[in-house]
Amino acid sequence: MSGTFVGMPAFPAAARAAVGDATLRANLRHATRTIRDKRAGAVAELDDWARLREAGKHIKDHTLRHLDRYLLRLEREVTAAGGTVHWAADAAEANRIVTRLVEETGESEVVKVKSMATQEIGLNEALEAAGVRAYETDLAELIVQLGRDRPSHILVPAIHRNRGEIRDIFRTEMGRWGRPAPDGLTDEPAELAEAARLHLREKFLRAKVGISGANFMVAETGTLVVVESEGNGRMCLTLPETLISVVGIEKVVPTWRDLEVFLQTLPRSSTAERMNPYTSTWTGTSDSDGPRAFHLVLLDNGRTDALADEVGRQALRCIRCSACLNVCPVYERAGGHAYGSVYPGPIGAILSPQLRGTGSAVDASLPYASSLCGACYEVCPVAIDIPEVLVHLRERVVEGGDVTRRGVRVRLRPAKGHAAERAAMRAARWVLGHPGALRAGQRLASRTRAAHPRALPGPGRAWSATRDLPPVPAEPFRDWWRRTHGEGSGA
Repeated sequence: MSGTFVGMPAFPAAARAAVGDATLRANLRHATRTIRDKRAGAVAELDDWARLREAGKHIKDHTLRHLDRYLLRLEREVTAAGGTVHWAADAAEANRIVTRLVEETGESEVVKVKSMATQEIGLNEALEAAGVRAYETDLAELIVQLGRDRPSHILVPAIHRNRGEIRDIFRTEMGRWGRPAPDGLTDEPAELAEAARLHLREKFLRAKVGISGANFMVAETGTLVVVESEGNGRMCLTLPETLISVVGIEKVVPTWRDLEVFLQTLPRSSTAERMNPYTSTWTGTSDSDGPRAFHLVLLDNGRTDALADEVGRQALRCIRCSACLNVCPVYERAGGHAYGSVYPGPIGAILSPQLRGTGSAVDASLPYASSLCGACYEVCPVAIDIPEVLVHLRERVVEGGDVTRRGVRVRLRPAKGHAAERAAMRAARWVLGHPGALRAGQRLASRTRAAHPRALPGPGRAWSATRDLPPVPAEPFRDWWRRTHGEGSGA
């Protein structure tokens, strides 16, 4: 994924620092609670929401089972409509393809629609290294770019910033990237939006190359779809002479009828709207309208590896609505940066380790960045059982095992620091399998309860540092049952 996050600490360390930032916590608490309350109201309007959710799940699962077939049909239809399809096995290949395509136009700047895929591969940095400047045009992405920051939310990348911070960023940074902020700019939302509009207008009118992602790709016709709320996407998709779209291979859907399901569930789950203000669709090129050249870069970058995992592959259903982030108690307190990935929150905790592997400290820690409360599963519009995948990935981290990486079967080494945990689990398995030993241990624990420490020693400190040790009862349950119900009670 993007080099932006290389060197990030493991989630516990990053989260501990974030929790200590009172301003960050206040910003997140206000924003996530506002969004999730509105979403709940929008979803409640539909009597058939549960059936739409189930339909979305089955459409995605069917598509993933036949992904090869639908991708080949998509390629045929895009090519027939005048577009060019490129296949990228990883981030490096995708960056090389896009950089070459931009250089062939002779341009040194591009405008971009908000795109998780291009953030994932670090495209902006790759273009900059080649002398091409990429301008983000989504308002939140613009704030992040001007502030030399990183996105912290799937839907609202600048959710960690408040209005005063945004005003200061616009005042000091806009002039270095183009039209400066108006004199006397305040933190009123209307003024901030107008400043961004004026700043971006000149870029829209000047740019010859646009870069986008896509929310969906319709295999039936080779059509790409972008939904957004500001109109910047419409400008980037129609005004430039060349359009390059970088899209993950899992974004394909078979037909327009399938697309109709997601055009109902995505806006309500993400922005709590009945429909997005702007839904842009394009199929290849046209001599009379839109870009004259269209290139589609289909990105793998670990997705086929995730597809090989029978439990973890459900993460590829994700339609990037961010509903799981807005209900997650961990995300609300720690924020998105702590996840060390462009995909934060619950979905990032299962998607990033599958796309990147669990070899780094941050990726090995992400499956533990959850309380397993299940709120994320309840709101997911495609019914991804995130807690199930988290537990599955925790097992992979602890035990190691065989996985596929870039088409090659490799053996994962168990993560460092988990040897004590594995030994404890084996000991517990033996004790629970020997009732006599279990009974003796319970009685010993009850009789020595006064001497028990309040925190666990050694490796156990990591567990008891954030949890209270449960008190040991004065009498084991089995002994209490026999004493109160008699020996023949079946205890």
